[in-house]
Amino acid sequence: MVANPPIDEIHFSMEPDVENVPGPRTEQLLERQQEIDSNAVAYPRRIPVALKDAKGATIRDVDGNTFLDFFAGIGVLNVGHSNPYVLDGVHEQLDEITHTVDFPTEARIEFIERLNDIAPDGLAGKSKVVFGGPSGSDAIEGSIKLAKHNTGRHGLLAFEGSYHGTTAGALSLTAGKAYKEGYGPLLADAVHVPFPYSSEPGPSGDVETFCPSENCCQDGTCARALDAVQRKFEGSYGGHESPAGIWVEPIQGEGGVVVPPAGFLEGLRDIADDNDALLIFDEIQTGFGRTGEWFAAEHWDVTPDAMTMAKGIGGSGLPIGAMMYHERYDTWGPGGHVGTFRGNAPAFVGGIRAIEYIESHDLLAHAREVGSYIRSRFRELAEEAPEITDVRGKGQFTGVEFEVDGEPSKSLVEAIQRECYHRGVLVWYAGRHKSVLRLLPPLVLTQQQAEVGMDIITDSIRGVLADHDR
Repeated sequence: MVANPPIDEIHFSMEPDVENVPGPRTEQLLERQQEIDSNAVAYPRRIPVALKDAKGATIRDVDGNTFLDFFAGIGVLNVGHSNPYVLDGVHEQLDEITHTVDFPTEARIEFIERLNDIAPDGLAGKSKVVFGGPSGSDAIEGSIKLAKHNTGRHGLLAFEGSYHGTTAGALSLTAGKAYKEGYGPLLADAVHVPFPYSSEPGPSGDVETFCPSENCCQDGTCARALDAVQRKFEGSYGGHESPAGIWVEPIQGEGGVVVPPAGFLEGLRDIADDNDALLIFDEIQTGFGRTGEWFAAEHWDVTPDAMTMAKGIGGSGLPIGAMMYHERYDTWGPGGHVGTFRGNAPAFVGGIRAIEYIESHDLLAHAREVGSYIRSRFRELAEEAPEITDVRGKGQFTGVEFEVDGEPSKSLVEAIQRECYHRGVLVWYAGRHKSVLRLLPPLVLTQQQAEVGMDIITDSIRGVLADHDR
């Protein structure tokens, strides 16, 4: 069965149409929001848009301006805004039942079965799925409990540059100090070691000692990271007991779309196995097709013991958090992990329909092709713009790093983001210094939209750099 309509029919248009943004109605709503909403509201401070409706990879504001969306709700809307095939199923489910806790429903069972169908090798056919709260942070909390319960240890190991959420346990794993300020103490014995990052210097010399691959890439930052992980487990002066698990994003998102070297995840797999620890992949941002594979783990053929999921798995932006883990770790008794909203039946259907839509339109291959095109445009621009120091990513997950006079430039990325907004393309940022332009378009972004969007983004970068040089 073909999941209609095709991707070129689900958008408002193939190009943006904006003038005088923000418009008067948008400004009114932004002012009203500021008066009554929490001071924690963040996104409108960077992109002053008041939303009305959205389709595919396009958004309209309340003043009638149409934008191309290159961040998709921060990686949530993988099959696009208001995808008709997904919403038809969701609407049908809404008329039947919505909240089911963990009682069996056709939607729940089928969704778990479909997740199993697309699981990485090593988990497919050998896994269990647990739903808890509706967010990625909730899924991370469940993974912490799983690791502690199965190892009897309480230490946690994560990486510099990581982002895993902002509830207490997830925040303990998150590396950014700004997220934690004023909220300590958090979980004890949560440690962070370096993540391989080409923009930072690594050790020289014999790095092959730390590499599990036959063909070592000679990346010193990878050697440094694996050595640090191993010492936390096996060093007699590591400072605490061996961790219960290793938590890692296969590609760091908030950290700047940082893609690790080939042997890194394999090395973590070996260390976890040698020390009876769980290897847990945070696939909340990288999963569900974002990187051109169902899960980013597949790029390196490394199977985690557990992986956390959220964001795109609800299909249409409906909130659902989940964790898939190997069946040997299914040691919980009834009620071992719970959450009131672990039975969001419309989200289950949304996820099922999203899988069907991705399969029907071969969106994994499409994401790889269009994402490669986007990165090629940035690399072409880098030949004339030395401020672009790195272009990286996989699938529809791209990061572009900027420096000025040898230093990461947050202000430059902010100016580029503003200029793109005024020209009708919505982009976001990331990175340890907020100096990385981060693109997460829906997988349904067409080649034509990618070309139009990249014309605008690259022209915006040229304009901002020209102003900066004056």
